[in-house]
Amino acid sequence: MKVLVVGANGQIGKQLVAFIQKSDGLQARTMIRNEEQAAYFKDLGAEVALVDLEDDIEPIAKAAEGVDAIVFTAGSGPNTGKDKTIMIDLDGAVKTVEAAKKAGVKRFIMVSSFDTTREAIQEASPSFAPYVIAKHYADVWLRDTDLDYTILHPGLLTNEVGTGKIEAASKVGRAEVPREDIAKVIVSVLENDKTIGKEFQVVGGNQPIEEAIGSLSSSE
Repeated sequence: MKVLVVGANGQIGKQLVAFIQKSDGLQARTMIRNEEQAAYFKDLGAEVALVDLEDDIEPIAKAAEGVDAIVFTAGSGPNTGKDKTIMIDLDGAVKTVEAAKKAGVKRFIMVSSFDTTREAIQEASPSFAPYVIAKHYADVWLRDTDLDYTILHPGLLTNEVGTGKIEAASKVGRAEVPREDIAKVIVSVLENDKTIGKEFQVVGGNQPIEEAIGSLSSSE
């Protein structure tokens, strides 16, 4: 399976590409903005597509040609303004969904925010609310398609070394989770078609990742 990783140069994206390249049945194509970022991915044996996520749908669709799945793990980051939140976390996500449809790619994994419900928007601080709103509507847009989607809602992301163990369910308590483990969760989701149509929160826990994802995919 060839996987287009959108946001490949991000903190989750970089680890995800490395894990994909180490797996038996997956191959990464990375969508990155700058040529300077390419060497890292080429050294891993991954394909590289130079596309700015703020461009139109067509270049993204071209990058998606011939792949079997798309993972959207791009984010504007905590140090940007509301404009970038709209451009990347909302418009970038929607354009990538539309590009998937245009390129005929059915499988789509969205890395969202922990809670993107209307209630979460109302409860968010003024500085955080625009991010939750962007993620909310990106999730809504994806749900309303006929794509084979999975939506991940990670807890508070850290740069700690992954434990390989998580808690995953439609609703879990707020907690931290290493980015490394989220990257591994994405690989497990890609390898398990029973996660299609699933949406779940994931935090650090006591259950091995593959077991947790397997249990999730077998639940109603």
